[in-house]
Amino acid sequence: MKTKTTEMYFNRKNYTDEQLFYIYKALIKPRLIEERMLILLRQGKISKWFSGMGQEAIAVGSTLALEPTDYILPLHRNLGVFTTRGIPLDRLFAQFQGKKSGYTKGRDRSFHFGSKEHHIVGMISHLGPQLAVACGIALAEKLNRTKGVALAYTGDGGTSEGDFHEALNVASVWDLPVIFLIENNQYGLSTPTSEQYRCKHLVDKGIGYGMEAVQIDGNNVLEVYSTVLHYATEMRYHPRPVLIEAITFRMRGHEEASGTKYVPQHLFDEWALKDPIANYEKYLIDNQIISQKMALDVQEIFRKEINDAFEKAYNEDFIVPNTEEELADVYAPYHPKYIAPNFQNVAEKRMIDAISDGLRQAMIKFPNLVLMGQDIAEYGGAFKITKGFVEEFGKERVRNTPLCESAIIGAGLGLSVKGWKSVIEMQFADFVSMGFNQIVNNLAKIHWRWGQNADVVIRMPTGAGTSAGPFHSQSNEAWFFHTPGLKIVYPSTPYYAKGLLCAAIEDPNPVMYFEHKFLYRSTLENIPNEYYTLPIGKARYVTQGNEITIITYGLAVHWAKEALDELNYHEADLIDLCTLLPWDTHTVAESVKKTGKVLVCHEDTLTGGIAAEISAWIAEHLFQYLDAPIMREASLDTPVPFASTLEQNFLPKKRIKEKIQKLIAF
Repeated sequence: MKTKTTEMYFNRKNYTDEQLFYIYKALIKPRLIEERMLILLRQGKISKWFSGMGQEAIAVGSTLALEPTDYILPLHRNLGVFTTRGIPLDRLFAQFQGKKSGYTKGRDRSFHFGSKEHHIVGMISHLGPQLAVACGIALAEKLNRTKGVALAYTGDGGTSEGDFHEALNVASVWDLPVIFLIENNQYGLSTPTSEQYRCKHLVDKGIGYGMEAVQIDGNNVLEVYSTVLHYATEMRYHPRPVLIEAITFRMRGHEEASGTKYVPQHLFDEWALKDPIANYEKYLIDNQIISQKMALDVQEIFRKEINDAFEKAYNEDFIVPNTEEELADVYAPYHPKYIAPNFQNVAEKRMIDAISDGLRQAMIKFPNLVLMGQDIAEYGGAFKITKGFVEEFGKERVRNTPLCESAIIGAGLGLSVKGWKSVIEMQFADFVSMGFNQIVNNLAKIHWRWGQNADVVIRMPTGAGTSAGPFHSQSNEAWFFHTPGLKIVYPSTPYYAKGLLCAAIEDPNPVMYFEHKFLYRSTLENIPNEYYTLPIGKARYVTQGNEITIITYGLAVHWAKEALDELNYHEADLIDLCTLLPWDTHTVAESVKKTGKVLVCHEDTLTGGIAAEISAWIAEHLFQYLDAPIMREASLDTPVPFASTLEQNFLPKKRIKEKIQKLIAF
């Protein structure tokens, strides 16, 4: 490259000439692709591009330093990760153009994809969540005793995210073999680092987490390579996290459309002299490790490879949408083999005992199952559901977590990448808001995006009725009901609680498992002692009749049953949905066609609740069978109040009884 350079010290250590030349070839390839991409962008043949020009040494050097089986979690400017790992260029270009042979089948763009074959986990636009996923992958490596490490990149701007703090804290507390590599390129879009943080160097943040931290020249490929190789080698035998800050500069806009007018020109002039490729190439030629002709020959070979790969991808037909395939890919394929309950061996148990039984038996059945949550080990969890588990299964599989819901949910996804299962306990369902992004944007979308399943169950102690106030009583199942890719289970009895929990754990897809706190100790039922599963997506009849249909779930099932008993009314189909996503349209339709009168009710607030969707579906598909308006009942559209009298007024128990009477009389 005929570019002015600065004096950069390269320490070759004991690397052979062949190794140094190999590093050069890995370094030049993403630059040549970028040059082609910028031309294609101007020609309108790709829609968007995040340039990593000037930062190639970080991605290439760190990737070369790892074993091919080590997982890497890259960001926008890490093209060098993909090329160094040998991603086929035609599929890479197809990905950039939204073609079917791309890794996301045209469903996502740029580097928002992963490849299990190449041990790469793709990013999402929210930047921070991949750090916690790396923690989960590293945890699996530690549990497997495989001596693997994980490497996750973040930008200087991303270090302000809460996910950065949570991930580093978890990795440090659990001694996880993760390298957190900060690409400090001086700007977060247009905001300089002076407005991003107050510490002198980002590497200083490592002190707060008790982890080793080192700052390196991110434009010196040998320094990047040697540093990452050194720590990765150590971490395989002494697992622990390491923070590396690589100082570099972004030579183009955040993405090409944003431009660079906000950056002073003198910075471009200074950093152009520090170009990682020009300096390394000059070092190799000056030291007679390679010749100018060798460099040019390599570039010519790569340009032909790039052009051929692009032409192959460009000539691929545009995607013809297939609705059936789009819907089918939302969930990982799964054909459950249900384990029938043994009613010859039963015992009377409360719901809380049934859930505990299901968890314990699942831990025995699945040695690759990990439980995570706040205070779930020795203490047994806020509701004592995991009491005694740590003595039986050990602290590696029953893990107390710091107060960091986002990081633990992300770690659950990382475990799934490595073939592990996890059940994560939210201390209260209300607290899941702290991990909302991981659930709706990472767990729920990942299989549809690039075929990676999320084998994660999130236990959600939910509901009111215990005078716990607005932050320990919310019914928030509707938050997730609108999110494709999730499954939602909500049992109302001990028998269904155990069978559906075991089924949720067996399912390789993400499941939100709601368990009503009021029902923990207020319900009692004879249930099988042995392990069994029940179908997710199947409702049940609590009572059957011919005149009205009541559709509900959770604690409201008991309210509706109690109201029917008080009214001495025996002509109601009372349907317990059991599963909210997917919900059982067949059973609902069967009942509505028979009765012609419908009440849909739930404990959640009325507006935007699940009853609205079910009512709309009935109105659209079963209107001709209706003999009365579809009725709804739910809690007031307020937060959950603390005082008992206010809470009882908020809840719909009394109003459900009144609505049933109104429906009967219509």
